[in-house]
Amino acid sequence: MNKSSSKKKMPSISKKISFPDNELMRALCGEQNAHLNLIEKKIGVSVNLRGNVLLLKGGDWEVELAEEVFSQLYGLLESRYPLYINDVDHAIRILSGDGSVDLKKIFKDEVYITSQKKIITPKTINQKKYIDSIKKYDIVFGIGPAGTGKTYLAMAMAVAALIRKDCNRIILARPAVEAGERLGFLPGDLYEKVNPYLRPLYDALHDMMPFENASDLLEKGVIEVAPLAFMRGRTLNDSFVILDEAQNATPEQMKMFLTRLGFSSKAVITGDITQTDLPKGQISGLIEASQTLTGIEGIQFVSFSREDVIRHPLVQKIIDAYEKLDRRKKA
Repeated sequence: MNKSSSKKKMPSISKKISFPDNELMRALCGEQNAHLNLIEKKIGVSVNLRGNVLLLKGGDWEVELAEEVFSQLYGLLESRYPLYINDVDHAIRILSGDGSVDLKKIFKDEVYITSQKKIITPKTINQKKYIDSIKKYDIVFGIGPAGTGKTYLAMAMAVAALIRKDCNRIILARPAVEAGERLGFLPGDLYEKVNPYLRPLYDALHDMMPFENASDLLEKGVIEVAPLAFMRGRTLNDSFVILDEAQNATPEQMKMFLTRLGFSSKAVITGDITQTDLPKGQISGLIEASQTLTGIEGIQFVSFSREDVIRHPLVQKIIDAYEKLDRRKKA
């Protein structure tokens, strides 16, 4: 007897669900039924469409999950939420982990609308927690792998705060390890070396608003993009400050940055403690901060995992592969 035939076959059930609105039903199914096909593939359930009726077939858990996904996505469409295939993927991830989650409370938490009319909202439970933490706390640490939206969401929150006049300026900073950043460097020398390293921050900023608007605000100093070293000796009042790639800050730089915060200001620190570029043997300021500041009132830490990756699907697979490699090296 071969291995596959010895496996016990799981019982299959069928369930019909229907939705009344033809137009919303088309949006639910997606172009050329792309949404239906994704749900079939990701959940492992058979979905047959007959008019406004969906016939689900599969295991108990799979059919129950598919029904919840379809029902909640339809509810989002009823609330005029524009549904894209990535939203379907995020919905499956969230509800497969916790079927009691209300997707509207996550997907409808509008952070900012870009110049291209793109609505920026959280897409995972941890992203929602992150957004809520930034609203509530003056200092928030977002720690996790690349592609989890840590910096992008923080920048969207900053731009929205500036437009609402909740702050007078935005300051975006990064340690410049590749340039051999030292606090004693002269501004001209440092800018020349680190400007390419700051480019991702400019790119994200220009995604938030028209190029001309961003350039004007940068020229006026309302928005500042600078190496972390430029924060020394300053007091940042009425500001929304973001420190990106904070795992590359030394403990001294991290302390310097955190003590720059002035009145009516907010700071968001993002980084991935598994990807430091500091010299071997140099402890990361982000790691030290997470060990030292956890539990202090007014400071919140939000952790992201590979489940929160919202870039190209291959990014999550790449992260998984490297995590496995790291575990093998440590074993």
